[in-house]
Amino acid sequence: MALLETKNLGIAFGGLHAVEQLNLQVQQGQLYGLIGPNGAGKTTVFNLLTGVYQPTTGSFSLDGENLTGKTPVEINKKGIARTFQNIRLFQNMSVVENVLVGLHNSGRATLLHSVLRLPRYYREERMLEEKAMELLDVFGLAEEREYLASNLPYGKQRKLEIARAMATEPKLLLLDEPAAGMNPGETAELMQTIQFVREHFGMTILLIEHDMKLVAGICEQVTVLNFGIELAHGTPSEVLQNREVITAYLGEE
Repeated sequence: MALLETKNLGIAFGGLHAVEQLNLQVQQGQLYGLIGPNGAGKTTVFNLLTGVYQPTTGSFSLDGENLTGKTPVEINKKGIARTFQNIRLFQNMSVVENVLVGLHNSGRATLLHSVLRLPRYYREERMLEEKAMELLDVFGLAEEREYLASNLPYGKQRKLEIARAMATEPKLLLLDEPAAGMNPGETAELMQTIQFVREHFGMTILLIEHDMKLVAGICEQVTVLNFGIELAHGTPSEVLQNREVITAYLGEE
């Protein structure tokens, strides 16, 4: 059974079909690429999978559980976390505070515990801070724990966003164009980070990316969208040699 499965998933805005009859199967532990030209519907798929948009057709499930119609908070608690094309860190909070935000779902102390500052509240705060520091250490950000997120170099801000997503302990990580705005050196380091996340955490990753070198270098399977419709599916080498895919990206010769 696939970890993530979509069945005829689609959404229309008025008469425009942004995504139509999408059928994906992402296996446990897989690093899967979703690619396509600008406006192909890739980020719309992520918005469907995270509850930002509600589908007009079809359904999707995670680990056999139908999540169609659930809210973003409910979907996150079920095990789907994401990053964004435009980095969405809390820029005026510290690096460690950003990760602590991601850890809040795992907290068990009630509002009463926090208001009255009961012993359980302090125990939990220490536990969450320890977890946050473990994650920062894994991502090579421990030395910058007290830095404002806005003061980190761009590549490290990307790492922090992934670390915060991992703090929610997801089953599936959605990465929306993580290499956007990066130079070749930063992109190479990002590839290593993504592969590390997959191996260290046993994480299943669905990746949207324009950088074909990155996709070919780390993804095992790729689906190509064009105008919201699946154009091709297969290994990166198969897909990138597909004439229809070449035409969609480069236009007719």
